[in-house]
Amino acid sequence: MTRAFRRLLPHPFLTLILTTVWVLLQNDVSAGMVVFGLILGIIIPWITVRWWPDTPQGFRLNKMISYSMIVMGDILIANIQVAWIVLTVPNSKLKPAWIVIPLELRQPEAITVLAGTITLTPGTVSSDLSSEGHSLLVHVLHTDDPDAVRDEIKTRYERRLLEVFS
Repeated sequence: MTRAFRRLLPHPFLTLILTTVWVLLQNDVSAGMVVFGLILGIIIPWITVRWWPDTPQGFRLNKMISYSMIVMGDILIANIQVAWIVLTVPNSKLKPAWIVIPLELRQPEAITVLAGTITLTPGTVSSDLSSEGHSLLVHVLHTDDPDAVRDEIKTRYERRLLEVFS
């Protein structure tokens, strides 16, 4: 991309996302809403560019799309599971757990996506990242086997994120 284009649109993908989100939030696909969304999509990245780190190297969008679909499905299933736990398991029988997840991920963006995924999935919350960034502390609402939860997070999410950010 040319230098002038990069100066005008420092993050073109973000511009597209912001424009799309604006139109969807307005629930009105009209020329005026698209133009206003485009204006916001240009101004917001342009104003905030100095706080953005370099883009991650080796990001694979096609892998991220499939990862996102898996996460959305997991969120739906976890909502049902948590609702079932809330409705059927008495508080005295709940087995919450703190689980340390050792990380192979090293890119801050990848670790952030993993922590966000865990927090978005009902019944789990990412609560702390070690100072070196080598492990993530996760709280689980109810589990009989904390090791199985750790292994599932590593195989289901972290392994895929290693492919996304390779």
